[in-house]
Amino acid sequence: MKDTVATLLSEALESIISARQAEVTAPTIQVERTRDPAHGDLASNIALAAAKLLKMPPRELAQALCAALPENTAIDRTEIAGPGFINFFLSKDSQAAVLQDVLRQGAKFGHNDAGAGRKVQVEFVSANPTGPLHVGHGRGAAVGDSLARILNACGWEVVREFYYNDAGAQINNLGLSVQARCKGLNPDDEGWPDDGYRGDYITELAQAYLARESVEASDKSVTAAGDADDLTAIRDFAVAWLRREQDLDMQSFGVAFDIFFLESSLYESGEVESTVERLVASGNTYVQDDALWLRTTDFGDDKDRVMRKQDGGYTYFLPDVAYHLNKWRRGFERVINEQGADHHSTVTRVRAGLQALGEGVPQGWPEYVLHQMVTVMREGQEVKLSKRAGSYLTLRDLITEVGRDATRYFLVARSPHSQLTFDIDLALSQSNDNPVFYIQYAHARVCSVRRKFLEQGLSVDLDLETLALERLVESQEIEVLKQLARFPEIVTRAGTSAEPQQIANYLRELAGEFHAYYNAHKVLIDNDDELRSARLALTTGVGQVIANGLDLLGVSAPESM
Repeated sequence: MKDTVATLLSEALESIISARQAEVTAPTIQVERTRDPAHGDLASNIALAAAKLLKMPPRELAQALCAALPENTAIDRTEIAGPGFINFFLSKDSQAAVLQDVLRQGAKFGHNDAGAGRKVQVEFVSANPTGPLHVGHGRGAAVGDSLARILNACGWEVVREFYYNDAGAQINNLGLSVQARCKGLNPDDEGWPDDGYRGDYITELAQAYLARESVEASDKSVTAAGDADDLTAIRDFAVAWLRREQDLDMQSFGVAFDIFFLESSLYESGEVESTVERLVASGNTYVQDDALWLRTTDFGDDKDRVMRKQDGGYTYFLPDVAYHLNKWRRGFERVINEQGADHHSTVTRVRAGLQALGEGVPQGWPEYVLHQMVTVMREGQEVKLSKRAGSYLTLRDLITEVGRDATRYFLVARSPHSQLTFDIDLALSQSNDNPVFYIQYAHARVCSVRRKFLEQGLSVDLDLETLALERLVESQEIEVLKQLARFPEIVTRAGTSAEPQQIANYLRELAGEFHAYYNAHKVLIDNDDELRSARLALTTGVGQVIANGLDLLGVSAPESM
């Protein structure tokens, strides 16, 4: 509806510009929903924005725009407020038409073609294969997967990618830790690696290696050699074993990836070395103190960065640039990296490195969504440790405790940029204070209404051509219809801004409007077939939109609770 009003205003403004023979470029028309129903349903400040261009007082221009608006049954009336705001009051027919759209489009309601089939890659989780996934990884998974679902609904061709840092010091420490366990050492024993991993999973891993078990990871099969002195074999098996563990965690979370990309492949293919050569050839590097530096300050960084250290090894920054050059060459017009806030310092470096390559990568590419830490609470106390992981709470522990739906919803419901407190007691509660329960209960109520219709021998097959939706005149019915109308724009906005929490917040508002309506008005009315069918249609529409929204978050829509 916002697009409809914007189009009407655009036509009206063009007619005024033409009539005044003004050689001006019309400004972008903004249409927003009003906060106060007394001020209408939608409002625009276009009269204030265009007044100087047309040399007209804003209120006079607003009056002219209202007079020039093409006729449209969606608009009941307009009002001019304050210095020149135009308020639009929508007709009841237009509000009822939204419900027709919901029922007609079903699971596709809210989808759009903003992406027009263009390629977007969402990289998320990307955990080092050195231990079980923790709750922070879970937040990345919930946000990243929801974002991928939303972008798909917005018409993008989405590729989900998991980047494994399977090279470097951490992987070597993993191998040394497993080797120590294989040789009977405990974390407190002399000879345990200084930076070794201490969780019980290292013991499990060592036992599997010594037992010569086989592991099916996401893209390869590894059979343990069982030799406690073969560090290379231990390391290869350990990485595969933990990758399989992480795969199982993601499966239990309802998350699937299209591509698993290994950092080691960048070295094996020569892409890291090739990237260094291209950067040197670009003239944007220099040698200082026997290290190779990149002039990242020329591209917005606060200081230049080392690419190759004095010992000949590369810093983390260099393979990151090679990896993103690989993404660019794969044809992704848009790339979104969902990572922890500790990656903040890499944003400018990676972008600077890509700019220095001179490959035509746009400034600001890739996009980043950086999530803050998660604090898990139970009975007012922070839950920090998992016996299996040793030093942190695992994602699998949390899913086991509160379930997939509550875990996913709670981890995505706040802006990733905000720190998140996950209250286990709240997530387990069956009360209106628990947002995921509140939303799912609204959907279950809709299903209950349909069951009651069937129990009384009434049809739930709605004839869209004969529905008397004009009978939906109660103020709470109108508010529910307005909420349904918001859903497509919320989906579009969430995809554009990469903010899946907008879907979560919207669903809670819609559930609130529906619960208030349901508690105040009877749906299964006697002796009024028209109104009964209209109210069934309204509840069915609410159920459909809630199901659509929950699906974008990877949360189920139960039929009973």
